[in-house]
Amino acid sequence: MSQGQASIPAQPRAKQLRACLLCSIVQTPADFRKHGCPNCEEIMGMKGYADRIQSCTTTHFEGVIAVINPEDSWVARWQRTSKYVRGMYAVRVKGRIPEDVEAELESRNIRYRPRDGTDQD
Repeated sequence: MSQGQASIPAQPRAKQLRACLLCSIVQTPADFRKHGCPNCEEIMGMKGYADRIQSCTTTHFEGVIAVINPEDSWVARWQRTSKYVRGMYAVRVKGRIPEDVEAELESRNIRYRPRDGTDQD
C-alpha cells in the first residue's frame, strides 16, 4: 500500500483540512472528492461523494505528522500507519466511522481501532 503518495495541502487551505476516521490521513475535501482516501477507499468509498466525505472524515483532529518513508519510520509504526501511503497524518482523530463501515470491517475480520487515543495497544 505504501507505494503511492497523498498530496500535501497548501497552507491557505489548512482550515479546510479533514482527517479520515479510519486511517487518519489529512487531505482537503477536494482531494477526498477527487481521489478518495489513498489508504482505505475500497472500504470507505468517498471518491465523488460529498456526503460520504462528511461522514467518514472530520475537521476535529490534533497534530499532524509528515510520513515520508512509512516502512522505516518508528513514528509511522507507533501511529499504525506504516503500511499506508506517504503523506500527512493526524496524531489523534475525534469521531467514529459510520456503522456501515464498521460492519464491513467486522465482516472482513478487521478490528476497528478508533484513532482518538482511547484504544491503546
